[in-house]
Amino acid sequence: MKGKSKTRLNSYLIGLGSNLNPEDNMKEAIRLLGELVTIRSFSSVYQSSAVGSSGPDYLNSAALIETELPLELLQKNILASIEKQLKRIRSTDKYMDRTIDLDILIYNQTVIDQELWTQAHVAVPAADILPSFKNPETGEKISQAAKRLLPGTNLYLRSDLF
Repeated sequence: MKGKSKTRLNSYLIGLGSNLNPEDNMKEAIRLLGELVTIRSFSSVYQSSAVGSSGPDYLNSAALIETELPLELLQKNILASIEKQLKRIRSTDKYMDRTIDLDILIYNQTVIDQELWTQAHVAVPAADILPSFKNPETGEKISQAAKRLLPGTNLYLRSDLF
């Protein structure tokens, strides 16, 4: 008798950011994400100035999720769909204000987004969840990158949210 084959769960660290109606859009993105995947852990929420523009401040956080979906389908069927529902406008301007931005930072222990090591607004929330995760090239932990990147930024904890 054949046994049931186990479906492999993929693990993802997702970065979330918003600077247009950010409190509402972040809450809604989290709600929608939770309906479609398993959220294992969620970081604190941090506020910071917009990077690369003079737009409104951003709220940023990170979520550790699990799903059977492979990378491409998670991006296309879940993350892009949530961004569309929340009326995310895409343009050639990388720094354009946005209702929500959902980025895959880590996929099954593989770094997908190098901003994890270069931007405090990405590293600090990620360090809340995976502080010991190491940069495969340098050996630096996310918690160390967060501490290295934090000075000189105006990133701060928003403990009044969620």
